[in-house]
Amino acid sequence: MTTRAQVAEAPPHPLAGKRMTGAEMIVQALVDEGVDIIFGYSGGAILPTYDAVFRYNDEHRDADGHLPIPLIVPANEQGAGFMAAGYARASGRVGVALVTSGPGATNTVTPVRDSMADSVPMVVLCGQVPTGVIGTDAFQEAPVSAIMGSVAKHVFLVTDASRLEATIRTAFELARTGRPGPVVVDIPKDVQNWVGEFQGQGLLPIDAYQERLDAVINNELTPAEAQRFFELLSAAKRPLIYAGGGVINAEAAPALRRFAERFQIPVATTLMGIGAVDTTDPLSLQMLGMHGTAYANYAVEDCDFLIAVGARFDDRVATVPAKFAPRARHIAHFDVDPCEIGKVRTVDWHHVGVLARDLQALVAHADRQKIRTDFSHWLAELAAMKARYGLNYDRESPLIQPNYVIEEINRLTRGEAIISTGVGQHQMWAAQYFDFRSPRLWLTSGSMGTMGFGLPAAIGAQFANPDRLVIDIDGDASIRMNLGELETVTTYRLPIKVVVLNNFGDGMVKQWQKLFYQGRLSATDKSLHRKDFIRAAQADGFEYAVRLDRKADVPRVAKEFIEYPGPAFLEVIIDPDACVYPMVGPGMSYDQMITGDFIPSRAPAKPGSTPGSTSMF
Repeated sequence: MTTRAQVAEAPPHPLAGKRMTGAEMIVQALVDEGVDIIFGYSGGAILPTYDAVFRYNDEHRDADGHLPIPLIVPANEQGAGFMAAGYARASGRVGVALVTSGPGATNTVTPVRDSMADSVPMVVLCGQVPTGVIGTDAFQEAPVSAIMGSVAKHVFLVTDASRLEATIRTAFELARTGRPGPVVVDIPKDVQNWVGEFQGQGLLPIDAYQERLDAVINNELTPAEAQRFFELLSAAKRPLIYAGGGVINAEAAPALRRFAERFQIPVATTLMGIGAVDTTDPLSLQMLGMHGTAYANYAVEDCDFLIAVGARFDDRVATVPAKFAPRARHIAHFDVDPCEIGKVRTVDWHHVGVLARDLQALVAHADRQKIRTDFSHWLAELAAMKARYGLNYDRESPLIQPNYVIEEINRLTRGEAIISTGVGQHQMWAAQYFDFRSPRLWLTSGSMGTMGFGLPAAIGAQFANPDRLVIDIDGDASIRMNLGELETVTTYRLPIKVVVLNNFGDGMVKQWQKLFYQGRLSATDKSLHRKDFIRAAQADGFEYAVRLDRKADVPRVAKEFIEYPGPAFLEVIIDPDACVYPMVGPGMSYDQMITGDFIPSRAPAKPGSTPGSTSMF
């Protein structure tokens, strides 16, 4: 993070004092912030900035014609927002979306809320009608500040043109520091056209935010706090690390892995925490929660010391908070956000600070004090549970099981590919059956559960990692939401691989309807719909577009698909009745987990005939 002192001591910007339009200042500020790509859709109120981007790129293209900040045009603004989010999730850098006023801005509401819910750093720059007509229902006017204020980390409406460049820099500062999140900057057209002197430095006064941030940054673990933590650990026989997306956002995965290895503590991750530890590591229990592995959930049931790291006890994990980790004598919680401490579960020890530094400090303290741990009996118990309660499905079925398809693709990618998903059953199968050797390989909409996320997020991720294999695992219902982005893939010649697991309907909703609504498939059966995905992909320029409907062909087609050198589209006709198991149903605790017909259960499942009062889809 850039401190005020560093800003004051920085040498003058080489362009300081140069007269520029507001739009040119925006572009220069983006360049100064290290922005190397913009995702956006043009329109009248943002045209000055689009023109400034064009002119900057034209003046600064290199000898090979490469542009310094290419502008990627999606099918619509929601796609732009999710591309920026996919770029940010896959790279750790701030993603940027540039859209026009009115519908351009409102189309980004869902990606902004999605990024806020999953703590993704993003800056959305919106055009706005001129300041003199704001509030008059002018053409393509929308009250962006009012709309976005409740879903973004912060919103700026720039009415004083002299504060424009400082506002842009401050937006990036807010987006990437502390708990990351999306920041929206609403910029009237006359502010973009204004001409003034470029300053090249300076932030808006955000003293209260800075004080809160400094409090977190300066809050280092004391020896007494470390000693108390190890007193709790030494009293434990079955400790368990519960790691969330905060580990990845904080770039703390290496520190967490070192911590877990040093003390030989097993790790279960949330959906958003996948990749924080190598899923092939013996200490990994993979995902816990509503569709977590049975052995991870049983470990939560059995543990006596739960260590929450960058996780927030959300309803998909702590399904019934009072019954979550029922045998844990103590709970510890590390987080960057003080609001998360005690919000859902009371904890016995906590620390709000810089996560990687804090985990490293505990390891260093243990090394100095020669602290040793021995949880070999617990690890042996878990190894036996993994063997007995591992993921499984109907391997003898003549129909293609989605689990089998993912296993075959995973065999080829070996945990090194970037996997994005839509939302639904395919999302959970991907979370369960893919391996992830590193962080930022798993991109999914967690808290918001936004259908249509997978394809545009994959596009953003491919731009962030041009040399990585990027695969979108999608569902027939989810991909429909942003199907227009197939053309974006081929327009920019991106070698993205798109898999549609087609079960002819809203699979996850159908699963709930079968379990809790006596099989009444209200508005979820798409078997009569006439979408031909292969023709749609071909129409959008996919030269490899294949429908897979024979189980015997799965290994051959999966290999062809992954090895194809350009964009590739694969529709797989899967068993329409395949369900995601394990499942902790609505209002149920982990001891009532439903494991299905192919995963053993150590206790009879106790599903209710209707959803519990605390159920949330």
